Amino acid sequence: MASIENKGTALVTGASSGIGAVYANRLAHQGYDLILVARNRDRLRQLADRLTTETGRSIEIVTADLNNKADVARVETVLRTDASITMLVNNAGVGATAPLLQSDIDKMDEMIALNVGALTRLTYAVAPAFVARGRGTIINIASVVAIAPEILNGVYGASKAFVLALSQSLQHELADKGVRIQAVLPGATATEFWDIAGLPVHNLPTAWVMSAEDMVDAALAGLEQGEVVTIPALPDQTEWDTFEAARRAMSGRLSNAAPAARYNVRQPAEA
Repeated sequence: MASIENKGTALVTGASSGIGAVYANRLAHQGYDLILVARNRDRLRQLADRLTTETGRSIEIVTADLNNKADVARVETVLRTDASITMLVNNAGVGATAPLLQSDIDKMDEMIALNVGALTRLTYAVAPAFVARGRGTIINIASVVAIAPEILNGVYGASKAFVLALSQSLQHELADKGVRIQAVLPGATATEFWDIAGLPVHNLPTAWVMSAEDMVDAALAGLEQGEVVTIPALPDQTEWDTFEAARRAMSGRLSNAAPAARYNVRQPAEA
């Protein structure tokens, strides 16, 4: 086996299947040691054993439910204290497809806790260490619903809009400190996500659905190309660039002492 540069350790959440398992595979073959986090210990062990055999990398598994505060705290401790960690892949998440009025509010609350709360805590745990070392990469798996919330459940879309906004803010704050940030916005991807969300993937048009392998390969290519936001299915990158340029241009006009003239709000006369 040819020698591969050791790139440090990547911690991947939601790593037992789907997108997370593909990230684990690709990163191990690229030269990363791994810390794999998920609820299903048997799947994690099988994946870790296979990748160790294939790549010779050091692979640790952490069985954790990121909707459990004590489990989140354990993973936070790993991120704060393991100086070998050079990458965090925040992949764990859950979705919903039913309209808000047909949804279970407790399930929505759990979704927010995982997609927003746990992701934020893990990011906060590792970011100071990356800044102190002057290097590190944080990959946050969002979704195209972050910019197209009408497609699926609105709470799910809102949770992924948070992930996108957090990533963009972190890029602004940490880029000059040696920390790479990437938000990945997949479209429909062939994973168990859809079964869990209540809409099996076979019900979707095949032309919409990307394999998890292709999605992750595109996302890693986007990372290599320096993209802060990667949309694997978007054919023309200039569409995103135009969208983002318009947002940034508008951001300078969002706060003003006077209401916009179109509202015809009378200003008080000066004394």
